[in-house]
Amino acid sequence: MDAFKQVESFVSVATRGSLSAAARAEGVTPAVIGRRLDALEHRLGVKLLTRTTRSIALTFEGTAFLEDCQRILNDLANAEASVSLGGVKASGHVRVSAPAGFGRLHVAPLLRDFLEVNPDVTCTLDLADRLVDLVNENIDCAIRIGELADSSLVSIRLADNRRVVVASPSYLARHGSPQTPQDLAGHNCLSLGQQRGWLFCDEKGETISVKVGGRLECNDGAVLHEWALAGDGLAWRSLWEVNADLRAGRLVSVLDEFAGPTMGIYAVFPQRKRLALRVRLLIDHLKNHYGRPDYWASPPG
Repeated sequence: MDAFKQVESFVSVATRGSLSAAARAEGVTPAVIGRRLDALEHRLGVKLLTRTTRSIALTFEGTAFLEDCQRILNDLANAEASVSLGGVKASGHVRVSAPAGFGRLHVAPLLRDFLEVNPDVTCTLDLADRLVDLVNENIDCAIRIGELADSSLVSIRLADNRRVVVASPSYLARHGSPQTPQDLAGHNCLSLGQQRGWLFCDEKGETISVKVGGRLECNDGAVLHEWALAGDGLAWRSLWEVNADLRAGRLVSVLDEFAGPTMGIYAVFPQRKRLALRVRLLIDHLKNHYGRPDYWASPPG
């Protein structure tokens, strides 16, 4: 039990940024938290945190240990929730954040289904393309696409996502199809403007970034999608966005043999001692739907 308390206190200090904040959350004094950290570091034989009177920073070993501890605590919370599912109903309010485009297509419809089977739960869905601060904005769960950098958050991979280069049949009939990523230099590419480039894999399987340009730029991905449908150029879009158009023949994908690395679609949430049952069930609801082979072929909406 002492060892478990030490780990809990370490995670609390690392994610909250101070001994005093962790102490308030646990209802003990900062001195108690400090003794737990000292005991943990002594037991492990490594320094996990660099502590001064003004700040706390994770060491290299502490950063790696934090990720493992967060996963273990989350697995334990899920195990506890699982054995109580038969006798406990989810209730309360859940705040969810998601990127605007993905949220409209693949979160909002599933939220309605989730509330139908959990009538005691209410929900606020915040659609925003900015990186929300989950703790300060009181967000229970956020959906994020791509690599995750914030180690203070716990993540669950919900699905894989791939980006594809697409164009309308009419555009390809007029301008031809690029055969290699380098051929994009001769095409009108619909871009987000100041982006790092479109990612592909070369013949050796290594990731390369190709700068593109064209007559049209927009910082809204939905507009780029519409322009591609209208035949205005090539667009690099996520498969979750254009899959229905590809199946219907409204868009055609090119350069598939050079497709870049798959990205993840994640549910992320702040580290807590116990994940609320309503949040856990919602994450399971999304993951179960995204994991069905037929979902992406005909998503709700």
